[in-house]
Amino acid sequence: MLLTEGELHEQVGRLEGWKLDSGAIVRKYMFNDFMKGIAFVDEVAAISEAFDHHPHITIDYKTVILRLTTNEEGGITALDVREAHEFNEAFEKTR
Repeated sequence: MLLTEGELHEQVGRLEGWKLDSGAIVRKYMFNDFMKGIAFVDEVAAISEAFDHHPHITIDYKTVILRLTTNEEGGITALDVREAHEFNEAFEKTR
């Protein structure tokens, strides 16, 4: 179920580094070197498989951008928010 506008702003406000962008939530993660970014993407992949929900991933040298939305629902759901929290935890462990 899609989050309401109020829920969306409240939930995203609690997500460190995440922003609303055209029907999705997006975060840019910066790393000290390329391989740390790749290790993070490996963690993102494992988390995504566990959730059976996969983000759009952009890798640009030491920068990884994740974009989450629930296509089947046509926007952002609680699943996207829960997964974003998991990605943030993985980032803290990886960097």
